[in-house]
Amino acid sequence: MIVMQWYCIMKRPRRLRRTSWMRDLVREYAVTPHDLVLPLFVADDEMLQRGGESLPGMDRLSIPQSVARARDAARLGIRAVAVFPVVAASSKDERASGAFDPDGIACRAIAAIAEAGLELGLIADVALDPYTSHGHDGLVERGDVVNDPTVSALCRMAVLLASAGADVVAPSDMMDGRVGRIRRALDRSGHQDVAILSYAAKSASSFYGPFRHAMGSERAEGSLDKRTYQLDPGNSSEALREARLDIAEGADIIMIKPALHGLDILRRVRDELDVPMFGYHVSGEYAMLCAAADRGLLDWKSALHETLLVVKRAGADAIVTYAALEAAADLARPSHAPRARPS
Repeated sequence: MIVMQWYCIMKRPRRLRRTSWMRDLVREYAVTPHDLVLPLFVADDEMLQRGGESLPGMDRLSIPQSVARARDAARLGIRAVAVFPVVAASSKDERASGAFDPDGIACRAIAAIAEAGLELGLIADVALDPYTSHGHDGLVERGDVVNDPTVSALCRMAVLLASAGADVVAPSDMMDGRVGRIRRALDRSGHQDVAILSYAAKSASSFYGPFRHAMGSERAEGSLDKRTYQLDPGNSSEALREARLDIAEGADIIMIKPALHGLDILRRVRDELDVPMFGYHVSGEYAMLCAAADRGLLDWKSALHETLLVVKRAGADAIVTYAALEAAADLARPSHAPRARPS
């Protein structure tokens, strides 16, 4: 009788981790400079103080400085910048009148960057909160943020920004029905090629504070709660419904915000919907990394790149991050040496 002996072959997954070249060959996800979007805070002279310790490295920029910063981004391979206007309190009112000024800071900055002829896209934020005295993303009437009048205002604003040279308009307000109406307004005004990046799932997060401080767009004391229009952070199915609605209305790309605190939503949208998707690595998430690196609790460079990688792994096609320049420079010139966080 011939006795067959079976041997269990020990699996050794570490074979694929032993060397850097093998790890590179089998890596499932990677972040490149092409995956990054750089926010720009653009301001007139009277508002050109630094963004403060809340957002290290994110200064408020003059228009010439914003063009130079965009040029730096393009040189590093970043494919788009997102323009956010910093508006003086004296120029704000309850009706967000400054949002409709063709000579406002946002329009002038977009026009200047567009005229520079850089190989990158221009994304314009479409929301009223930089211009409202109460700090809300919409118009307030009878003690409530009113939906349809706000949407009409957003349509005017989107057309104005597109006329200034924006390639993409990004409604970040979370009003119902605004994507479809903005799409029709853009088409009627001859801007059929301008894309819509919809903040489809923007949670009422605690992690926006440093951005609002840097922008000077804090909600007025005692005013309405933004939870009446932004998503409950506890709801992921609702986020998916919002994304489906925006796609049906004509959104070309959708945004999930915040990204780190919305990794599960990024994954659900990626698995269930066929649409390009961005994740916003928001100010509070960024500031926490800076603060921990300052205290020596983690290595700034490795923690930053791991953060961007997990957002990409969760499903984001691109990542809006305040660390875009730093990350792109590292990716262009790989180095294992620790780096200090931006000062």
